[in-house]
Amino acid sequence: MEVLEEKEEEEQREEEELKASEISDNLQNLEMNVSVEQVCVSSDVLPGSDFDWSSVDMSQLPSSYKTNSPKEKKLLQIADHFLQQYTHLCPDRKPLFLHPVNECGVEKFVSTTVRPTLLPYPELYHWDGCASFISDYLTMEHLKSPITPPSSLYSPTTILKYQRGNCFDFSVLLCSMLIGAGYDAYCVHGYATREICTLDETLELCPLLRKPQEVPKEGMKKKSNKYRVKSPPDLQSKFELQQEAKKKAETEAAQNNEAREEKVVMEVGKPERDPLYGLRVHAWVLVLSGKREVPEPFFINPFTGNSHSTMDEHFLGIESVWNHRNYWVNMQDCRNGCKDLIFDLGDAIRWEIMLSESNKPLQLLPDAEEEKELSDRDADDMEKEEKDMSFDMPPSWVAPVEISPREFETRCSQGRKVILYKKAKLEKWAPYLNGNGLVKRLTVYTGLDCTEVVEVKEWFKNREDMLDIREVNKQTQLTTEYFSPGHLLGLKAHTYMSLEPETERTIEFYNEARVDGLQKLVENANEMTEYFVGRDDFLHVRHMEFGKRGKKIHLAGTRTDINARPIVQIKECFHRNLAKPADEDVAECIFLITEEMIHLTYHLKDKYITASKKDFFKAAEGDRKGNEMVMTPEMCITYQAGSSEKDKKLLHLYKLLQELTEEEKQLKQQVRQSEAEVLNILKIRENEEAAVKLSVSIYNTERNEKRRQQYEAMKNTVEDELPGQEEQDLDYLAPFLIQIDHREKMTKWQALRIRDDCLADLKDRLINKANIIQARFEKAVEELQKKDQWFQENQNRLSAREEDDFLARYSQSTFHIHILALRLKREKQTAAQKYLALQEKLHKDPRLAEHLSHA
Repeated sequence: MEVLEEKEEEEQREEEELKASEISDNLQNLEMNVSVEQVCVSSDVLPGSDFDWSSVDMSQLPSSYKTNSPKEKKLLQIADHFLQQYTHLCPDRKPLFLHPVNECGVEKFVSTTVRPTLLPYPELYHWDGCASFISDYLTMEHLKSPITPPSSLYSPTTILKYQRGNCFDFSVLLCSMLIGAGYDAYCVHGYATREICTLDETLELCPLLRKPQEVPKEGMKKKSNKYRVKSPPDLQSKFELQQEAKKKAETEAAQNNEAREEKVVMEVGKPERDPLYGLRVHAWVLVLSGKREVPEPFFINPFTGNSHSTMDEHFLGIESVWNHRNYWVNMQDCRNGCKDLIFDLGDAIRWEIMLSESNKPLQLLPDAEEEKELSDRDADDMEKEEKDMSFDMPPSWVAPVEISPREFETRCSQGRKVILYKKAKLEKWAPYLNGNGLVKRLTVYTGLDCTEVVEVKEWFKNREDMLDIREVNKQTQLTTEYFSPGHLLGLKAHTYMSLEPETERTIEFYNEARVDGLQKLVENANEMTEYFVGRDDFLHVRHMEFGKRGKKIHLAGTRTDINARPIVQIKECFHRNLAKPADEDVAECIFLITEEMIHLTYHLKDKYITASKKDFFKAAEGDRKGNEMVMTPEMCITYQAGSSEKDKKLLHLYKLLQELTEEEKQLKQQVRQSEAEVLNILKIRENEEAAVKLSVSIYNTERNEKRRQQYEAMKNTVEDELPGQEEQDLDYLAPFLIQIDHREKMTKWQALRIRDDCLADLKDRLINKANIIQARFEKAVEELQKKDQWFQENQNRLSAREEDDFLARYSQSTFHIHILALRLKREKQTAAQKYLALQEKLHKDPRLAEHLSHA
């Protein structure tokens, strides 16, 4: 029986081994098919993806690209030895990405390909600017096989020159720029999802459409109080509460239905299962915390320039990381992707370092039992290995990375880039490429098929009309334009459906740039409302209503605005003026033009719920005496809050009515001016759009031809004047030669006198300079002694903060004395040298050499 059981177990093992081999063969065939399919698809989709790297001219590259230095050869030997240990101890893991060949076919260690670089552009001082530039500037190329790392890794200079590369090229270049900018950045060799590896963002929401996450406000904890006021009874209607709950339930049901529909749409648009899930090789950048105020580690996808959390599900595992100093192998389990990884590279258990920073042995060594069986030869190898571990990383073989201003400005390959997102398309252009200054356009669609446009948002740069953004809603045909400060008319925003006059529009202004403080103007066919800020008369709203105009009549000698819209009503609202009593401070003034009435409403007085009011009725034309108005008690109705008596002083009311009548005339003129201003704005905007002009900085000499010609002319003029000016400025004998009348016929006595005077002057200046430094030194020492004496006397009475302040000042004074002592010592040491140097110079001077040669 035991023999039969053993035979059965052996047969089962053989069957399992056969099944496992069949599965592995099928998986390999599947991987090969998918990889070939992937390469074929990429060549069709990507523009210019058939670029032939073998046709690139490598003859002009530096010698460091074509050969290895002795230190680099030593590093490659260490890498091979490290790889042998790794393969021996981890036979199930894939080979490491250590020393691929460069563009010249020479093996280079990956860490030496990283060239830390800080470029002179403020945008590239931050990680997001670097990542955005790399993703825009380079064109993505797929790996030849999606499940294996590339066999070559080109230098960042070559990648920048031809503006294309794979994920490893992107990552090395981005990591070089981030390290140069001061970040603790690393290149990562790992695995990611198909969407990340193939730059498929059609199921991702555009970053410009993402709403910022709302931070929940922490509720204030109420302190329990033993004595508190009894809460008032709940007087809310139960029926109303039931109705509100019913409406809320209906709203939630509708939202749930919408969510289900969206989920169905998502499932319909969800891609098919990836047969290579978890096997696709990708490279990205890891930024650790500690430098540049980075609070926590995060990933950067170099293809998109977006940051991702280390818990992101799109990143499925890490094989190794490296920077310009060292190389680390991940020894942690990646079954859950990168969620459980700890990025403490100093932890030798989780991360195996290749070049040890100390003389400690590597972790990847045989067990203790095997160490006992090692021969003398193995012991010698271990001693040699320990020497290898103290090896320092050689400098990068890559030439300095440079990007010209024109290349940095152009950014995108050929000046244009298109990115497809979920229900959106983002287009980018280089500045000055489009005549209207367009640099970015976002088109939003209704469905995943991207056929029906919902909204178009455009960004502009360098426009003389200061236009920044234009948003167009294709469904409502509503257009909103945003302007930077500096527009001729002070425009800030303009929302409209048509540039035709007397249509619906909202115009916002930079009120600081206007004398009247106008902030916003809202207009339609029958109304116009103006909003003001910071006016001395406390006016903040002016509302005008218009009636229907009559038939258009043109008469000779009449004004062009004879057919303007008739004004029906003008209403003004004022803020509180604390310099006046509340019942004398007007809050609202309404002029009923057609009804010949004026309504005044005053501000509320303290502890009053009603405001004082006055209603004026203008006198008819028949009741006037010439141009003068006759005031009667019936022409004014007054309500005084807090008083039952009516104001019977007709003289006061008469003067007030006269002021209001005059103000009404001025307001009519102001309304016509506002209408004319709107027409002028529309005309100017129409002209600006018809002939767009782009502004060029005076420092941009490549585009500003006029400024460049002026600079070259000025430069030529300065160069013409410079030789004579230099000779005049550098003539050290000029103050002494001026005392001689005939310099051409100088005598020996005069030459000796000039020599002695020049040397004496230098000696005096050197002595004076040393005396000044000596005096300052003695004064600083004396002040320091006084401070020390004061501190000894008052030390017990000083607080900790005062004592720290004193010690800081004391340290600064000590440093100042040290500097003065060094300067004094240097002056004493160099004084004699300067004197001898001048003496020799005088003997060699052609104007004095004839007379001093025998002196």
